[in-house]
Amino acid sequence: MIVRRVMPVIRSEAVRESREFYGLLGLEEVMNHGWIMTLASPSSPTAQISVMTSDKTAPVTPDVSVEVDDVDAAYRLMRESGAEIVHPLQDEEWGVRRFFVRDPSGRVVNVLAHR
Repeated sequence: MIVRRVMPVIRSEAVRESREFYGLLGLEEVMNHGWIMTLASPSSPTAQISVMTSDKTAPVTPDVSVEVDDVDAAYRLMRESGAEIVHPLQDEEWGVRRFFVRDPSGRVVNVLAHR
């Protein structure tokens, strides 16, 4: 399995202010669905952060997102390991296939692949 990118997720109601703040550091908006906005470095596009008010289709807001090339394999591995699946594997309307899993420290990880 290949990890394509890792993105911290910042929970915030101050989306516009966050865009302006991180813009000062050189990040630009590359996606905005209203409830989640992703900012990236123009010179290194996989250097990203996501700002989220709350997750639209999951029971919790994740702490970090990890994009992989084979999300089905990642899901199988996590289930076989006995890790707590917080949100089951599913296709989302905005073009990702994802699941949430809890890491040993209690953080929620959004594991995804673009379809």
